Amino acid sequence: MNPIRNILVIVDPTATQHTAVTKGAALAEKFQARLDLFICDTKAVRNMRLAERLRDSSQKTNLHEMLEAAAAPLRHRGLDVTTEIVAADPLHTALSDRVRHTCAELVVKDTHHHTIAQRTFLTNTDWELIRGCPVPLLLVKPTTWSSAIRVGAAIDPGHLDDKPRLLDRCILEQASAIAQHLGGEVHAIHAYIPATIVTAAAASLPPMVIDVDPQVLESERRAKLSELVTLTSDYRVGEENIHLEAGGVNEVLCRLARELHIDMMTMGAVSRGALRSIVVGSTAESVLERLSCDLLIVKAPNFAELLVL
Repeated sequence: MNPIRNILVIVDPTATQHTAVTKGAALAEKFQARLDLFICDTKAVRNMRLAERLRDSSQKTNLHEMLEAAAAPLRHRGLDVTTEIVAADPLHTALSDRVRHTCAELVVKDTHHHTIAQRTFLTNTDWELIRGCPVPLLLVKPTTWSSAIRVGAAIDPGHLDDKPRLLDRCILEQASAIAQHLGGEVHAIHAYIPATIVTAAAASLPPMVIDVDPQVLESERRAKLSELVTLTSDYRVGEENIHLEAGGVNEVLCRLARELHIDMMTMGAVSRGALRSIVVGSTAESVLERLSCDLLIVKAPNFAELLVL
């Protein structure tokens, strides 16, 4: 894992609160990283500023002044902060280009609730960044972190090939680094559907009656737990912070995020190549709307090579 020495914060020029700046600054302080505050000034943003100025001449519409106002108190705290504004369209393409040409090891962006229409047509910037951002992407919500941050690591051990195994380790490395620097703890989470239930359901005829031996279920659970303990042993995750749950990934992650008071959930995303434009979404995309906490998306080291533009 590359050390976090440069953090890119994507600032929403239409927002009145900038949680991404606050949390990006907290991370920059702990990691002793440089902070880059970046605005993409699109045609839609310019039209919105013009409308605001027509309604109220006292409204501040100068983006440079806005960024510098956000940067000033951070510099006063001793942080190395740069600001940049680029005029470009469309937003998701401009941001993806900026990320690919930056030296940042982490990108931070505010996220908002998206309508069903936005999710259906896949035009939302968050979705595009989840798919295409080659470095870890932290999508933050308007919440505050606990004094001792709780970082969830959604992993899936037991793979037969090396690529998913490597991604699990990347997830744990990122989660552990953030928890360590912010004085918190990591919770490793794995949700699974028991193979015996899947097999029984496939063989069952309507009306579906599934009869599974409890001992077989328990044997599979113990095997899964052993895999989790082995995978997390290098990352100082105590057994009390290892959570193995039978159930759907979306339901389990969202429920445990609430029950465990998780501040940040770390998940992996893989390149889907040319299919990315027609496949509706990954687990990361589907849980983003329902998660009560921030979402950190991690890619495998060779993600940029696999991505088909």
